[in-house]
Amino acid sequence: MLSRHGALTEWTKSSYSGPHGDCVEVKAAVDHAVLVRDSKNLPSGVLDFTAKTWSTFLLDVSRTTQH
Repeated sequence: MLSRHGALTEWTKSSYSGPHGDCVEVKAAVDHAVLVRDSKNLPSGVLDFTAKTWSTFLLDVSRTTQH
């Protein structure tokens, strides 16, 4: 997901967001980390994943949605 020239520098909502935009948002961080937050509950905090962990998660999700 992350590459030097294609990194998400701003918060980006999931393409699966509901009609009101309530979903998760992701953003690239320093040291190739990926930040994730709940767009409908911003005060709840941010999850911080390594790029490797996030890529593995996305791969697993794509595999389960293809079945």
